[in-house]
Amino acid sequence: MTSLILLSGWGCDARIWRPLAPHWPHGLEVKAPDWPGYAGRPSLADPTSLTDLADAMAEDLPADAVWVGWSLGGLLAGALLDHLPAPRALVLLGIGEHFVHPQGVSDTALADFQRALRRSPDIAREHFLRRQLAGEPDPTGSRRALRELLGTALPAPFATLDAGLEHLAHLDIHHCLSAASCPVQRIAGADDPLLAPEVIARADQRIENAGHCPMLSQPQRLATRLASVATAPDAKRPESTS
Repeated sequence: MTSLILLSGWGCDARIWRPLAPHWPHGLEVKAPDWPGYAGRPSLADPTSLTDLADAMAEDLPADAVWVGWSLGGLLAGALLDHLPAPRALVLLGIGEHFVHPQGVSDTALADFQRALRRSPDIAREHFLRRQLAGEPDPTGSRRALRELLGTALPAPFATLDAGLEHLAHLDIHHCLSAASCPVQRIAGADDPLLAPEVIARADQRIENAGHCPMLSQPQRLATRLASVATAPDAKRPESTS
């Protein structure tokens, strides 16, 4: 059985995946490494450098595993296909080829958030976490669960968080996915408030009654979907689009 490597998104460290732990099938190896700068892991000298990121994550992202990238983690995992040997399969959770979209999070909204982060990182992160939970069936309960998992302290230095927003603003992995030598599977919460409707519609699998954080609202369903990919990766190569 292929192992799963779980990669978290912006403003959240690997503890975000803990709700899935009781739902993994017996014998499945699951790892959740933190990105550089998160949870006390050393930061990159240049947090925007994908080359440096690949060097730092090479041992955490083996080619014989399935990489699961959530949100920003999916963008970064897709970009690293140009820098590291391809995995058995790549799962993009809650993300498309790029983050900004006029029907999802617009360029203007993200630029406003970048400015807010520079004014007050703690307040900006809290606002972002609340917004991404808006699509869950119980946003208040999901927010409570997230706070219990992650606490309130910033999970990474400002430079790492700011670089992550730069990646969300500008990173486009369309070419990386089109040229990928591994299967790519796209999973989205059916009510994800950060994704445009057309991105949700293009997902290979949609998780009903879930938004951007199905690991909080639908952990059993998400674990089952991911385990099925690890057991028999059958994702489709993405079609080339203009």
